Amino acid sequence: MNDTHNILESMRKNAEDNGYYLCPDAQLLHDLIDGLVTNTHRYGYGSCPCRVASGRKTADGDIICPCEYRDADVDEYGMCYCGLFVSEAIQNNPSQMGPIPERRPQEIQKAALAAAETKEKTMPVKSGKETKNIKVWRCTVCGYLCARDGPPPICPICKAKAERFEHFTLG
Repeated sequence: MNDTHNILESMRKNAEDNGYYLCPDAQLLHDLIDGLVTNTHRYGYGSCPCRVASGRKTADGDIICPCEYRDADVDEYGMCYCGLFVSEAIQNNPSQMGPIPERRPQEIQKAALAAAETKEKTMPVKSGKETKNIKVWRCTVCGYLCARDGPPPICPICKAKAERFEHFTLG
């Protein structure tokens, strides 16, 4: 089986398991899957085909498809940012598909763009002489941990909302 088929089937299963549908526009669906295949070959992981990836998996973890913004986007707009995953309402009326606002923080987007433009595989961690400390957040429902400036909008494991995360410290 080829990569395109495998990724398409993986996304179909993920959509079905989570109560979503895949993009009802056949050409757009083909283009999105092709983008995932390209990014998988390019980076070694399937980053969102509609966003700039840094090329560093740990830095792009939030945009590996299905991205951590998907559930909030589908809940609010009926589709994810790129349109790969849609709600039943969009599935039944594809004319409702349209652009939605980006949830990925600007500072992460800018760092990814800078890394991609310079073909670096790392994201900057220093700004001038200051080193930025990133907080660790814990989902109080399932215990999932992530390191970022703020909690994710939805837990990728148990689907708990951002308000269910707490700042995590050792000790």
